[in-house]
Amino acid sequence: MLTKLILKLFVPGINEKLTVQNRTRCGIVCGITGIVCNILLAIVKIVLAVITGSIAIAADAVNNLSDAASSGIAVAGFRLSSRPPDADHPFGHGRTEYVAGLITALLIVGLGITFLKDSIVQLFRPPETSATAVTIVIFGCTMLVKCWLFFFCRKIGTLINSDVIKAAAFDSLGDCLGTSVVVASLIASRYTAFPVDGCAGIVVALMILWAGTSVLKDTVSKLLGEPPAETLVSDLRKILLSCPGIDGIHDIMIHNYGENSYYVTAHAEISSSGDRFSAHDILENAEVAVGSKLPVHLLLHGDPYNKENPEVIYWRSRMENEVANFDSEFKLYDFRIHKADDGKVEKLSFHLLVPHHCAVSEAEIGEILQQKMSRYDSDLRLDIRILRSFIR
Repeated sequence: MLTKLILKLFVPGINEKLTVQNRTRCGIVCGITGIVCNILLAIVKIVLAVITGSIAIAADAVNNLSDAASSGIAVAGFRLSSRPPDADHPFGHGRTEYVAGLITALLIVGLGITFLKDSIVQLFRPPETSATAVTIVIFGCTMLVKCWLFFFCRKIGTLINSDVIKAAAFDSLGDCLGTSVVVASLIASRYTAFPVDGCAGIVVALMILWAGTSVLKDTVSKLLGEPPAETLVSDLRKILLSCPGIDGIHDIMIHNYGENSYYVTAHAEISSSGDRFSAHDILENAEVAVGSKLPVHLLLHGDPYNKENPEVIYWRSRMENEVANFDSEFKLYDFRIHKADDGKVEKLSFHLLVPHHCAVSEAEIGEILQQKMSRYDSDLRLDIRILRSFIR
């Protein structure tokens, strides 16, 4: 209910259409909400830590301060990533959001290491802690705020497909678990001299480290360049293959410059019977069609495909069947036949697109396919250029 109210007040029209402006505003609103909630929680927990002398409560309080800082970084990231392209950054500033996620992850990991060290020290030199029932109840109630923040961030993160916001939701859930551990330790410390507080601090620190390393791994993967979502590739193929004049699509390369900002190159198979102007129009019309339906800047390269020569069709069909029998994920293209002076087909040349997970070496692939095709003609040679796919 509160989530819907916040979205209605600060992001009007979000339920009608997710525009770039609405996405940015959602990220900023979510970040500001996180800042306010975490600062209030930190103030309450710092007061309780001073009263009780608990290192676990202090760790939880500083964790909330780091979450507030992370939310501030997220706000800055969304604001900067929405800036238009300029001379220094012609592809835009969308990756600023990933840089913000990287900084957030490093802060979380650094905080976790610090409190892990302090909590281990507390095991050997435990301080005196005194937590009353009222203190424990007040501290336990802070979990309700974090629980709501988890559902709020999860909804926003899913709505705008933001890893930074999804990480904030995951972090809030971890904080709920960490706070519950601290509550249990405060209760137990009233009945035992065992350094329960230090043990709870270690658990909270490990949770912080786990959350931080998870965010760090995901963010670094995006910055290094990871394969695109299968839905994007599927939609791209579907649109291109529905365009007049395009018979196949391969060698797709997708570069991500922030959410909903993709620069794509691909090879399109077109008939070799047309002239250069008609080929240009086919490719350009396809680029426009994709740009009107997907957040993609597309550049197509045309591969002439002979669909009329019976001899080419005959040998290509055989070669495609053998390739498919070897591995259905392989893709054959740029197929050519080469004839000797007497007109006999002596060589087949083509490109072969192979997935990265294929464990068979390029030499073995060539040998196996050569052996399979030799049953049609023992003198036939294959000239294969093997390439690795840039998509899953």
